[in-house]
Amino acid sequence: MENFGCRASQADGDAISAGLEALGACPADGSAAPDVVVVNTCSVTAEAERDARAYIRRVQRGNPNARIVVTGCYAQRAPDEVAALPGVFAVVGNSHKRQVASIALGSFHPQTAISPEQGRTSSTHENPSVAMATASAHFVSFASLASALNFIPSRLPGAPAFVLAGDIFAHSDFELPSLPSSAIERLAESSSAHRTRPTLKIQDGCGNRCTFCIIPSTRGNSRSLPRPQVLESVEQFISAGGQELVLSGINLGRWGRDLTPQLRFEDLLAEIFESTSLPRLRISSVEPMDWTDGLISLMRQYGQGRHPRLARHAHIPLQSGSDRVLRRMHRRYRPWHYADRLAKVCATCLDATIGADVMVGFPGETDEEFRESYDFIAAQPLTYLHIFPFSARPGTPGWALHSLDPVPASTVKERMAALNDLIQQKNLAFRSSLIGKQLSAVTLVSPKEKSANDIAARTSAMTDNFISVDIAGKLPPNLLVSVQITGLTPHGLFATIASEIRSIA
Repeated sequence: MENFGCRASQADGDAISAGLEALGACPADGSAAPDVVVVNTCSVTAEAERDARAYIRRVQRGNPNARIVVTGCYAQRAPDEVAALPGVFAVVGNSHKRQVASIALGSFHPQTAISPEQGRTSSTHENPSVAMATASAHFVSFASLASALNFIPSRLPGAPAFVLAGDIFAHSDFELPSLPSSAIERLAESSSAHRTRPTLKIQDGCGNRCTFCIIPSTRGNSRSLPRPQVLESVEQFISAGGQELVLSGINLGRWGRDLTPQLRFEDLLAEIFESTSLPRLRISSVEPMDWTDGLISLMRQYGQGRHPRLARHAHIPLQSGSDRVLRRMHRRYRPWHYADRLAKVCATCLDATIGADVMVGFPGETDEEFRESYDFIAAQPLTYLHIFPFSARPGTPGWALHSLDPVPASTVKERMAALNDLIQQKNLAFRSSLIGKQLSAVTLVSPKEKSANDIAARTSAMTDNFISVDIAGKLPPNLLVSVQITGLTPHGLFATIASEIRSIA
């Protein structure tokens, strides 16, 4: 299982893996070539799609007999393009992600995916083995699927890929389980670091229409996991001995707006803290306009103490610090709104880590506008940035803007380097300010020692304010510890154990 993209996409990959195991498949352990390779793709940038194509080609060259199934946002955006790649067995868009496991193992039945009154065959494919839904008819017909399924169990070399993708806007619920049981069962295993801090995906899709973004067309409208299911997953995590749970979504702050009765994200967080004993909750990216006073109040209430129950970490997408660029992007806030939210978060939680996404080279971005953005970022209490170049996405307004007024690649590179230098200085200053302090951290799966004689044994951990720490001594993963910060690593901190180890398992 190879995942590309955001944490929500990784959560989808975990659910697909769980589905494969439920049907009898075993995870590949590296000792033998896998029979099935599922590639869960991203489409947010052209580079993300190139990475997925390169990976698929490597798999096909190294393991030509593998059954390669491609899903995710790239599969939803351009299924025919993906299907044309050598060795691809099946392409399944986000619209039918629930069927990935059964398609991969050849146990898929059309009755599980379609209803006959809704279906018709796409006229865009001459080969009847390719079943593809169009925007006007989001399910394919029984006849077309039956034809395609004839070759799924043993596809011959050179046969066309099976394609199943449809109108993502026709979906009003989740396509996959939000927190598969396998993610809970493996909390204490040492197979991979992210298992220590699994992701509970509670929201999908996006109702915003930013000029540059293709995600709404690959994920659909905003959809929320119902409150009872969220709370049930949290309780299962607690019962398994979990310490830190990460909530994620495509537009997480919009959780609950589509439910009846309508709820708000902060309502859900408050109930989690009041009705469960969850040790720590971390929230992933939340848009600036969704950092309400109620959400910030929860940070104040639960982001305190030796072991804060709400992680002191806020990722707030910025994209640009120039008002003119934000307007062209159709972002729903101005720089002063963003600055106000950041100031309130920082005033609420001391030593909070604040991160942001910043796009460089949006069409028409002038030197003056970039300088405005640079100066704005320099003035904010940001501690890390995800800096990326504008990528024109087909079907978005940004595609046309890019053809009219592109920013030269050399200029984009220079601007990204300038921002990278700036944020490295800010990050170093922030980490330096933590030396001598005590922080709460969750132990992760540590990398293997270089040799059996390695004396400098260390444990990797993640602090509540999202700093990687190396703790002196060896500890098992999934422990909640207080650490004393003793120094700097190239990208994190050195620490020693400061107090008792806490585990509720």
